[in-house]
Amino acid sequence: MVTIRGGDTSRLRRINLVATLRALRDQGPIGLTDLAKRARLSRPTVESLVEELLAAGWLKELPPETGQMGRPARLVAFHTTGGHVLGVDIGSYSVRATVADLNGNVVSAHAERVSATCGRAERLALTRSTMESALKAAGVTPPQVAAVCVGTTGVVTGAGVVKLSVGLPEWTGLDLAGELRGRFDCPVLVENDCNLAALAEGWSGQAQDVADLVFVLSGVRTGAGILIDGRLHRGRHGSAGEIGALPLIGWHRAPSHLTAYQGLPAGTQPEEAAAIVFAQARTGDPAARWAVEQYAHDLAEGIAALVLTVDPDLVVVGGGVSRSGDVLLEPLRRHLDPLCLEPPALAISTLADQAVVLGAVRHALNHVDARLYDIDAPLPRPVSH
Repeated sequence: MVTIRGGDTSRLRRINLVATLRALRDQGPIGLTDLAKRARLSRPTVESLVEELLAAGWLKELPPETGQMGRPARLVAFHTTGGHVLGVDIGSYSVRATVADLNGNVVSAHAERVSATCGRAERLALTRSTMESALKAAGVTPPQVAAVCVGTTGVVTGAGVVKLSVGLPEWTGLDLAGELRGRFDCPVLVENDCNLAALAEGWSGQAQDVADLVFVLSGVRTGAGILIDGRLHRGRHGSAGEIGALPLIGWHRAPSHLTAYQGLPAGTQPEEAAAIVFAQARTGDPAARWAVEQYAHDLAEGIAALVLTVDPDLVVVGGGVSRSGDVLLEPLRRHLDPLCLEPPALAISTLADQAVVLGAVRHALNHVDARLYDIDAPLPRPVSH
């Protein structure tokens, strides 16, 4: 006969809570009898667990079914709007914030332009105001946020400190998580922007159901994010994918082919050059086509190095050049294939400038789910209403 101690009983209940949550997480309304079958638990046990999850705010009860014989079935569902997540993308030229419910449905979004030369204090202030604007538009207050994730350029530590950033002034050494944690009781996560864009592609972009992915975020600068077995690969120090730091690879000079195009109007900003050059190349302009050719050549060098290392199922190119895939894909394919033992599948992202912020939303959702399903930790705090 097995004796169950108090601690074992508590752990068993937590295991059963997780089983119940998993059984209904992505379902619509479900009756308790069906829920018990899906969770492989007894009906009385599920009734008790459901009461606890309702009280915690993770479930909601719906009106019972009508028009059927006998007692109406009691219906419950995961409370997708019982909490929200906030995704943020801090870039060189813009700051974006998106609020989503716990199923990842976007509730609101807000974006602000920012100068590439502005310092730390100004960029942080704009980030805070952008976050506030997105929350206000969603009708969500900070206590109703279950997790925040912020994407930024550079190498980021697990604690949310920007270890190195060459793209944003005064950004190296910044404790970004600490700076933005102030008004939130929930976790504030910080991640590299390329890594988040890779997550977004696997979630809702070109790489759905793809196990191994190399995502190349290319614009004024170029970087990469890597998924292996569907999981983000950060590396020991958070530097995985930072192949552009190697001078032998052409990524550092690739944008210069676009900004050096003689047909750019006076005063064109670096972030605007790609769209203009690709548009001119589309019309057959020889100088623009040559600039695209050289850009594709340099981009292919770094991609090939990653392909030979990771051997991915798919390479997705996104960022500022993603809107010009019809012009870029052919020369990129032509330069890339000879450098690879096995040429990879290659696609252009359809997420455009939303990739990083959507990846931040996905990363925040993953964190919420990980806490919900952690059998070695108490059920997370109730979600505020």
